[in-house]
Amino acid sequence: MVEENAKIKDVQLGEELSKRYLSYAMSTIVSRSLPDVRDGLKPVHRRLMYAMRQLHLDPKNGFKKCARVVGDVIGKYHPHGDTAVYGAMVRLAQDFSVRYPLVDGQGNFGNIDGDGAAAMRYTEARLTEFAMDLMDGLNDDAVDFMDTYDGEDSEPVVMPAMVPNLLCNGSMGIAVGMATNIPPHNLSEISDALLYLIENPDCDDEPLVRRLKGPDFPTGGVIIDSFDTILNNYKQGKGSFRIRAKWTTEDLGHGQYQIVVTEIPYQVIKSKLIEKIAELLLNKKLPFLSDVRDESAQDVRIVLEPKNRTVDAAMLMEQLFRQTDLEAKFNMNMNVLDLDCVPRVMSIKEVLHDYLVHRNAVLLRKIKFRLSKINARLEILEGYLTAYLNLDEIIRIIREEDEPKKIMMAEFKLTDNQAEAILNMKLRNLRKLDEEQINAEHSDLLEEKAKLEILHDNEAERWKAIAEEIKKTKEKYSKKTALGRRRTEFAEAPADIDVPVEALIEKEPITVILSQKGWIRCIKGHADLNDEFKFKDDDALLYALHAQTTDKIVLLDNKGKFFNIAARDIPSGRGFGQPVRLMIDLANNDDVVAMFVYEAGTSYLIASDKGYGFIVDENHLLAQTRNGRKIMNVADDENMKFCLPMTGDYVAVVGENRRLLVFKAEEIPTMARGHGVLLQKYKDGNISDIQIFKGEDGFSYNRAGGISTEKELIGWLGHRAQIGKVVPFGFPKSNKFFK
Repeated sequence: MVEENAKIKDVQLGEELSKRYLSYAMSTIVSRSLPDVRDGLKPVHRRLMYAMRQLHLDPKNGFKKCARVVGDVIGKYHPHGDTAVYGAMVRLAQDFSVRYPLVDGQGNFGNIDGDGAAAMRYTEARLTEFAMDLMDGLNDDAVDFMDTYDGEDSEPVVMPAMVPNLLCNGSMGIAVGMATNIPPHNLSEISDALLYLIENPDCDDEPLVRRLKGPDFPTGGVIIDSFDTILNNYKQGKGSFRIRAKWTTEDLGHGQYQIVVTEIPYQVIKSKLIEKIAELLLNKKLPFLSDVRDESAQDVRIVLEPKNRTVDAAMLMEQLFRQTDLEAKFNMNMNVLDLDCVPRVMSIKEVLHDYLVHRNAVLLRKIKFRLSKINARLEILEGYLTAYLNLDEIIRIIREEDEPKKIMMAEFKLTDNQAEAILNMKLRNLRKLDEEQINAEHSDLLEEKAKLEILHDNEAERWKAIAEEIKKTKEKYSKKTALGRRRTEFAEAPADIDVPVEALIEKEPITVILSQKGWIRCIKGHADLNDEFKFKDDDALLYALHAQTTDKIVLLDNKGKFFNIAARDIPSGRGFGQPVRLMIDLANNDDVVAMFVYEAGTSYLIASDKGYGFIVDENHLLAQTRNGRKIMNVADDENMKFCLPMTGDYVAVVGENRRLLVFKAEEIPTMARGHGVLLQKYKDGNISDIQIFKGEDGFSYNRAGGISTEKELIGWLGHRAQIGKVVPFGFPKSNKFFK
């Protein structure tokens, strides 16, 4: 039932939905997905740390069941599922996921092979020293607190962060419409950058990056980006880092060796990596590799056995880098909540600057808190000193007066706190020794107060104090310690090692068969080319040749286009293959007039049926796409007919008119594309056949009873574009040398 005074407001549905969605999005971004630039934590991590601290899970204390911790977190601070909270806790304990672990786990917390952690009822945890440093100052009013979700307790808005956790451990997360992915770094190098920024607040990013150097991943590896690339990434707050596995060779004697991978890229699952290598090996895509084994225990040890001792280790690894996650990319996106809790992508200088601003604010609050404690203690101590100076009168008032507190306050000008402290003083404290101790404590506190007041009023002195704190942290986690040593190395971007395509394919002999209807296939081995191959009923053999699976097959159509097909891509099997037009864009009205194996260093004579031709370099026979490469321009009534390797220094041309012309090959120009020059002149008919030969060997042709060779060329020798002389006696009636 609607109340009588209730009001119904008309709103635009689209606008209202937009507002509510934006509210939800910002809630997700701020309260769940993005880390704070000050402490590098998301709310779930911050609440987890605080809950463990409240449970007194200090590094010096014993472990407690993770289920107990998770229960406290979701019951008091984080009203979400236990799976999400335990998952976050597990990651903070994994030394292969987090550079400086915040949780010291006991039990099965997963491994680099991708195995998950045991159930939280089986595992135990406590805080690490790094986590305690992150929370140092919570008892000193260093940060603000806020009510928990149910209002029954309070929790810190942000951690004091005596260590730069955001850069130390990085962060990752997906929010609504944005994401973050920050790599971990070395604390000692971060400290150097912070100290430089304190001394040079107006510097740009470059000197900071030179001290920061780059990411330091917990799993090690080698970053192969140049300094300019790394600098640009940090300037923009976005970019990528190329990480390669670290490897070495082990000598097995007798010229044999094996490759051992000791470090793999960050976030690569080792078991899946090995499975991928094994799959490629099974599919014969790693011809240099013989076997892969996982001999890892506590440390990573992946053993790669080369095919033989002549295999170059660098070439083998380059092949693996290209095809597996032994080389991976880390895409950086420093999208964080700034000091105003506004999400934005920040440069490295902005991140360091905001962290220092936070450290300054924390130090100032700690000074104020300590000063308040000192002032309160000094008040009490001054009251004690007054009591010692008037001890007899104080004792009398306490013994005889009904309201001793009021009388003492009035007579000796004591504050309420001073009078109360005197009344609560034990008789045994009324010794001369205690008076001396009080005087000493009073002097020490006055001295400390004076120093703190200087720090409070002088910002320059505060920055000096912050610098000293950073130096102590750097020393504590120095590179000399096991935790602080740099794990990820840097190397120059490797020169491109040319791994030929042939090297990536198992070299096997095949026979390539092309039918007259344009069906192509291959069969294993080098079959006899005179064998009768099976075709469809209305089809027959056009071309057959021997090749290797590593070869390129060149096809020439009748309109002057060259096409390339990788031999490995030609279908094999017992069937009839597949139409060649599915592999190349051969026009419907065009036909294949030549097919041969590409040979580097060989040039070819191409010619049309009209007798025009030229020599083409082998590089111009390679097409980059399936559309082919146009080489010879032919007329509408003209067709390509010949493509012959230039294996000699003389050319013999015979026409349909049975005229034979022999001339030197040097008379034919070499061209990249064109119509060519006239090879032989005809009044009627076209060219019939061409033969290329060495002058000392002469030209040959079929003759009844065998093969005849003409070494005396004078009868037919002339120049290009001449008519020629009648063919020799016995020349085939087909007007072809051997057909």
